[in-house]
Amino acid sequence: MKKILAIALCAIMVIGVLAGCSSQPASNDNASSTPANNDTPATNDTPATNDAPVDRDAAVVFDNSSEMLDASAATADKLAGVKVGFITLHDENSTYDKNFIDAAKAACEELGVEYIIKSNVPEGSECFDTAEELIDEGCNVVFADSFGHEDFMIQAAKAHADVMFAHATGTKAHTENLANYHNAFATIYEGRYLAGVAAGMKLNEMIANGEFTADEAKMGYVGAFPYAEVKSGYTSFFLGARSVCPTVTMEVTFTNSWYDEALEKEAANKLINRGCKLISQHADSMGAPTACETAGVPDVSYNGSTVAACPNTFIVSSRINWVPFYKNMIVAQATGQKLSADWTGTLGNGAVELSEINDKAAAAGTAEKLEEVKAALIAGNTKVWDTSTFTVGGQALTSYKADVNDWGDFTGETESIVDGAFAESVYRSAPSFDIDIDGITNIDA
Repeated sequence: MKKILAIALCAIMVIGVLAGCSSQPASNDNASSTPANNDTPATNDTPATNDAPVDRDAAVVFDNSSEMLDASAATADKLAGVKVGFITLHDENSTYDKNFIDAAKAACEELGVEYIIKSNVPEGSECFDTAEELIDEGCNVVFADSFGHEDFMIQAAKAHADVMFAHATGTKAHTENLANYHNAFATIYEGRYLAGVAAGMKLNEMIANGEFTADEAKMGYVGAFPYAEVKSGYTSFFLGARSVCPTVTMEVTFTNSWYDEALEKEAANKLINRGCKLISQHADSMGAPTACETAGVPDVSYNGSTVAACPNTFIVSSRINWVPFYKNMIVAQATGQKLSADWTGTLGNGAVELSEINDKAAAAGTAEKLEEVKAALIAGNTKVWDTSTFTVGGQALTSYKADVNDWGDFTGETESIVDGAFAESVYRSAPSFDIDIDGITNIDA
């Protein structure tokens, strides 16, 4: 569905968002055909804030689309003029970065364009320096994959008007208003919801088998940080599970790191010891899945299948497929077609996917049920953020002011409850849902 909105608004309630922020430099490796294997990803901390002054009276035009550009216009001679540079926070040891790296190779090889991948690039001035290196090596499209890269990508975009810059998980493209700078994300909450349905079906099966009672149906969730992206993800996962297992509850714990295998394993074990019957995660290592495999507890992972390492417990995984957006940015640069400031991939255009289901661990009938729910989501008959399906503090949520600009001084507001649902990834591509709903408990609080 095309999502292009023009709305005048002011600033709002601050939200924290998105993917990893490095607290220490790591080596910068690069590849021109296949990225080299690198060292373990660096640890992470919180993203930087935007201190730039904002004109409160200015209208903000939202340019957010899920449409795919006309690839037929990208002839071989036009594509020959495109070379793409990719900047990743970690390397292929991180499931998060591996998902980007795999898509980069697939999209560039499908379209026949040259590319360079530079991995283990911290979220500091190293990002700007790396972008400069890529441009010196002939890249006219530069993409970065982590939240803290954004300010340095914007700095590079301002210095190189003839180069296209694109960034995943960012929030500033629609306020910076640069013709050559773009943000991208996807409605991954739809994939999380579907994965939650699979989890709920597994709980139902375990209840029917007498493994525990319905009121003991408790899931655990290993989160990285309490940012909007993580909260949006685990809330949609929970809502999917509760749509088929109405008694389910969920406990969440945070590692305060995007990648720390020991902490993620420890967090999963803590949840298992607290009686959680199934574990899911938004963190980037194999810590939680391998803890589940050892304990014999069902697991729903993220960013790709873990069935090879966890054949007895892995059920399914959701992920963003970045190939559609990569193709869009390459086609835009090759043909001169306009790329929206924000691009939001969907189930419908192939940007949100589920892995293959592991029948050994999944409940009977899971595949059929997921196809049914997927069709309802694409058709709009099921809405993940339908406010009639959850409460906040025992009350229905009828109004919520979300900060879709991250200006952070609480002086403005944007109503995000529209037609009885939270308008996630509508005003920008990045998630803004940061609400604590009933049924989910933060055990760190």
